[in-house]
Amino acid sequence: VQLVESGGGLVQPGGSLRLSCAASGFTFSRYVMGWYRQAPGKERELVADISSSGSSTNYADSVKGRFTISRDNARNAVYLQMTNLKPEDTAVYYCRFYAGNVWGQGTQVTVSS
Repeated sequence: VQLVESGGGLVQPGGSLRLSCAASGFTFSRYVMGWYRQAPGKERELVADISSSGSSTNYADSVKGRFTISRDNARNAVYLQMTNLKPEDTAVYYCRFYAGNVWGQGTQVTVSS
């Protein structure tokens, strides 16, 4: 089982980024997937998760209305579209496969002017 995140980077406040997570080694379409983040000195926290079909999503209050989680089961991928980014969104973002308790290596997102 492997999860590989990509798409992080440096962006100015108010900007946008799209994170991708490529999954392999399991039947992706059967499982809930999630995005988490961890800022320096803070605990890892849930950002959003999505049901196996993509029909149900859940967001942390801090990102509601700004972030959108989606998935493409044909491509074994889950995405996080982030808009109106704020400095407090700066963190390492991780993809998570809940059922297998597997995490990706993380991708750094830095929001700064």
